[in-house]
Parts: sequence; structure tokens; C-alpha cells
Amino acid sequence: MRIVGMVVLVAPLLLTEMAHGQGKSAPNDAKLYFISPVDGQKIKSGFWARFGLRNMGVTHAGDDYANSGHHHLLVDVDEPVDPKEPIPQDKSHLHFGAGQTETYLELPPGRHTLQLVLGDAKHYPFDPPVVSDKITVRVGEEAIKRRRWRRLH
Repeated sequence: MRIVGMVVLVAPLLLTEMAHGQGKSAPNDAKLYFISPVDGQKIKSGFWARFGLRNMGVTHAGDDYANSGHHHLLVDVDEPVDPKEPIPQDKSHLHFGAGQTETYLELPPGRHTLQLVLGDAKHYPFDPPVVSDKITVRVGEEAIKRRRWRRLH
């Protein structure tokens, strides 16, 4: 009977924690940023995006080490991530759960925004959130046409 009583008392606490997200703390001086590209850069074709992180560590998703997490790249996302929900995974929310600090991107021609968000072991944003400045890049149409021409010839 005592075990049942403990389960009844613990279950609401677990549900409350799940409903309010992880809320893992991050150092106030943590900084997430793009090494490349830079804001406003005109890109001729596919490009490498390289991520920088200061005062925290990068680890794999699922690894629950203090002051560490893994990168998420938001492509053309206007709304901020919800700190009480895991970061979505789709074509606009790219996860780097193997601890990657760079990726090769091929985006369609035009203007695109990029932003980094550091997620914890379970893909939740930290508290306070560790996010980069949002940058804008422009992918040129002429480079895409040149690449297609080379493939055809």
C-alpha cells in the first residue's frame, strides 16, 4: 500500500515536469554563433555552414552532460522556438544530434534566414535560450544555372 501511495504522489510530479519542458539551465555567458557564412553574404551555390559555441560544450543528443548540448539549425523560420517544447524536426528545423558543428547546405535561389539554437539531450532549448543572431544569406540564381548546365554537358 505504501508503494501505491508513492506512485500516486510521484506521477503528478513527472507529468508536471513533462508539461513544462526541460528548463535545463545554461551559463549566462554562453554564446552560439555562425563562423560562416556571415550575415548578408551572397552565396554562389551550395555552401558550408559552420557553427561556433563559447562557454558550453557540444555533445550527442541523448548525452546529458552539464553545460552541453547539440546544434539545431533553423532555416527560414520566423517564429521563435517554444522553450517548453522540444525543437521540431522538419525541413526548416535541422537537428545535428551526432554533435556536428558544420553542414553543407544547398538552398534554392533567393533570400534565406539562418539561426542556431542549442538543444539539450532531449532537444529542448536551454533556460535562458542559447541562440545565435539570425543571419540572412542570398543564394544566387546564376550559380544554380551554371551547375545545372555543367551536369547536362
